[in-house]
Formats: sequence, C-alpha cells, structure tokens
Amino acid sequence: MRVAYLLTTPRAASYRLGRMILPQLEVGVHGVEVVAIFFFDDNVMVLQRGNPIGERLSRLAREKGILLMMCDDCALERGLAVGEPRWCTPEGEGRRKPGECRVAPHVVEGVEVGCFPDLYRALAGRVDQVITL
Repeated sequence: MRVAYLLTTPRAASYRLGRMILPQLEVGVHGVEVVAIFFFDDNVMVLQRGNPIGERLSRLAREKGILLMMCDDCALERGLAVGEPRWCTPEGEGRRKPGECRVAPHVVEGVEVGCFPDLYRALAGRVDQVITL
C-alpha cells in the first residue's frame, strides 16, 4: 500500500514522525510505502537545516523518492518560505494562477512548498491512502 501523511496536529512531526514513523522507515519495517509527507502549522519547523529529524528525513526522502511538502502559508508565517501564498492573495482572496513562493535557504534539501492544488497534482495516481496525523 502507498500512503501519504498529512501532519496537522501539534507534535505530529517531532513525535509521531520523528519517534515512530521515521525510525521504522530507516530500518525498513514501517509496512507501507510512504509516497509523501505534507507539513502544516508548527510541524514545518522540523524541516530547518540542522534539525536532526529534518536532516534524517531529507536523506531518507532522497533515497526513497518521498515527496516532502510544507504548507505555503505555514512556511511563510514561520520564515521557512519566501514570497506570497500560492493559491490565495495575501488578503485571503482566491487566485487562478499561483503566486511565487519558494523554500527559504535554511530548509533541508529536497523540500517543496505548496498548497492543496499542488499536493493533489503531485499525488495523482500515486497513493492508495491519505493519513492525517
């Protein structure tokens, strides 16, 4: 089975991912193929360079082809992205063409920034189950 994780609750990245999922993936006993991990709210903070979880995850994602994507607004609010929200204006109005938003230089290698339309495109036909933690 191929899964994507959405990390939405407090400490989902630092605890559930960092202490459960990531160690299992590193040794090959997790039991499913992880295709993508999408980070919301403060969960994006583990993706900073120098964070042990982020560094391990970056390395694993490169080896296994796992998509790491952080919410554009969440990353912008926390200084982990530069630019503007992709699918809404800074005032909260929807837009038809994406705004320019890029990952800040102090984020671990291989992370993308996006919103639901970007995630849906990236996951199309690639996952069997989406799990929200």
